[in-house]
Amino acid sequence: MNRRIALLLATTATSFALAPAAQAQTKELTFTFISTEASSNLKTAWQPVLEDLSKAAGVPVKAFFATDYAGVIEALRFNKAQVAWMGNKSAMEAVDRANVEVFAKVVGKDGNEGYYSLLVVHKDSPLKTLDDVIRQRASLTLGFGDPNSTSGTAVPGLFAFAAHKVDPLKDFKRTVRANHETNLLAVVNKQVDVATNNTENTHRFSLTHADQASQFREIWRSPMIASDPIVWRKDLDEGLKARVRSFMLNYGKTEREQVILQNIGYSAFRPSTNAQLIPVRQIEIARERAKVEADVNLAADERQKKLAELDARSSALDREAK
Repeated sequence: MNRRIALLLATTATSFALAPAAQAQTKELTFTFISTEASSNLKTAWQPVLEDLSKAAGVPVKAFFATDYAGVIEALRFNKAQVAWMGNKSAMEAVDRANVEVFAKVVGKDGNEGYYSLLVVHKDSPLKTLDDVIRQRASLTLGFGDPNSTSGTAVPGLFAFAAHKVDPLKDFKRTVRANHETNLLAVVNKQVDVATNNTENTHRFSLTHADQASQFREIWRSPMIASDPIVWRKDLDEGLKARVRSFMLNYGKTEREQVILQNIGYSAFRPSTNAQLIPVRQIEIARERAKVEADVNLAADERQKKLAELDARSSALDREAK
């Protein structure tokens, strides 16, 4: 009797020990996307990639389209999605809050591993330069990006506006937030005077709205931004990670795959790590620094303390980048 009980206990213990491994095996993969344009457009462009990924990974791959960047971050955080295409700013937030890491990045259709933030206006607008926008801002309507957008908010917020001591949320006649596609349409339809955008999305716009692509023009371009990262949850099954990585890094080698990627605006995927997020972290520190320096309510010693803390963070990132 004792031997039978011991055997039963041993079998039960073994079953419990194996349970976590069994639960860790992913039966389905959800790939989520930042909302740079209408979800129907994104689905049309990315669906062939997801179908090919499903075959290579050996599990069904479905798409999840959130209404904003925060929705993508939360989907990753609560394991409603396991892989995502993101911008650097939203990826930074996801890395800090959602148990993910960067494993790949996109390569532009022209082979560049970067892109540019833009300010665009209607083709007939009297605005010709960033200086025109800065000077006339009190009478202008600005189309700004999602709060977690790199090219729609973070980069122009620093290089176009903070550099001229302008608050894009307070100093314009009106500021409205929207995704890249909606901002371009607002410019084309003269609903806003100027809007943020980027070189990748203007290419996409020329494909999805060919009849309107000539109705806007660029008046400012940022320094180059690192190309968009692809992230996955750290706790994703290691075997599945290997298959996903192999698929992504080898995709685009056939003529058919090149046509698919070019339609999205890319030519390949390449390996990457969280290190590619360091520049956007430095941008965020610079924006915080500008706010501290401009805060007239801070006592001098408190201001110096905050600035010293920000400088220490910046120096630590510099060391990490080397």
